[in-house]
Amino acid sequence: MKRRTFIHLLNTGAAVSLIAKPSLAGWLQSAPQAKRWQEELGYHTIQSVTFGDVRLQYPRLVGKNARLDIHGYGIRNEFCMITTDQGAKGWASLRGGRGHAHRLVPELVGKKLSAVFQVSIGITDDKYLPFDMALHDLAGVVLNKPVYALLGRDKPYITKYYSGMIYFDDLEPAHAPGGIDKILNECRYDYDLGYRQFKLKIGRGNRWMSQTAGLARDIEVTKQVAAAFPDCEILVDGNNGFTVNEFIAYLKGVQDIPLFWIEEPFHETVEDYRKLRDWMNKANVKSLLADGEADPDPALLDELMELKLMDVHLTDIEGLGFTNWRKLMPKLIRYDVQASPHAWGSLLKSYYTAHLAGGLGNTVTIEGVTSTSDDVDLSKYRIADGKLIPPDAPGFGMALLA
Repeated sequence: MKRRTFIHLLNTGAAVSLIAKPSLAGWLQSAPQAKRWQEELGYHTIQSVTFGDVRLQYPRLVGKNARLDIHGYGIRNEFCMITTDQGAKGWASLRGGRGHAHRLVPELVGKKLSAVFQVSIGITDDKYLPFDMALHDLAGVVLNKPVYALLGRDKPYITKYYSGMIYFDDLEPAHAPGGIDKILNECRYDYDLGYRQFKLKIGRGNRWMSQTAGLARDIEVTKQVAAAFPDCEILVDGNNGFTVNEFIAYLKGVQDIPLFWIEEPFHETVEDYRKLRDWMNKANVKSLLADGEADPDPALLDELMELKLMDVHLTDIEGLGFTNWRKLMPKLIRYDVQASPHAWGSLLKSYYTAHLAGGLGNTVTIEGVTSTSDDVDLSKYRIADGKLIPPDAPGFGMALLA
């Protein structure tokens, strides 16, 4: 319900304003170019919409976090493929269930691509949200442009890229836990892939250990990862597993270890975030406060941003939708808040985010979900100097292999 409200507010234009800042220099195309591109989309009529799924495998078992049990070895990702009468094909993750999307197919088939997608904004009606990603991919294919170029950048903004796969794997397997050495080995694996940021899940005392023992383990994991990888930045994610006082105890425990950001340490309230921010200011802790992933409440997030109690907005790239993220970004800049859309679960979401960040900027880092696939060519994206570099191939630059 809250996410639906969020989308409604964006689509009615509430509290959204354009700000003339460099990171939004390409938010709207020049009028002549946008007109040319829009006319080109008008030569294509949507002929069919089909559905399938692709398998994405993680390089290791991903364990628990503060709230949820073992996350497994990967996911099966539903997608839709949209084909035009000119033979152009665009595909991407399907937002929401396939059943709902099937019922909407008649809303697309037979329509001009230009009627359902505008280069300057994205989809023309939020009823097309299940196909939002695929329509962006299709428009890029038709125009022979990467998605970030549709947002206004010939060369993309390049953004930091963190490993989002450091869970409570020290607790696995249950019959013979690997301990902190297992976490360090996972960080080494991710470091060798090119990551220079690690997001550590914390909050073991919420469900899996006693509060005292869990807090001690959270602190020790943080200290050991920071010591083993001094050239890397540490992010922490509590998945709402702490009280504000428990989290302040964690910050006291890690002492002077710099944390790039603090994500959802507890369920957000103005009172608790003000208490945390006041403590951080007195202790000279400079970490960014990141929130908005779990059940985002737009009114509360607005209040936190207005009060300077939130620095990074995390709503999921697919959950909110690519078009709605395009609408949200100027509002974040007005608040002096950066973006980092939640991408956990699917590497495809990480790559979609690379185009959003590449075209609009104002993105502090991108969540990485290291994966391989026999179904999708993921090879065009690169990690260099701890940053994710999207390809200049049309659309999102990923081809189905089957």
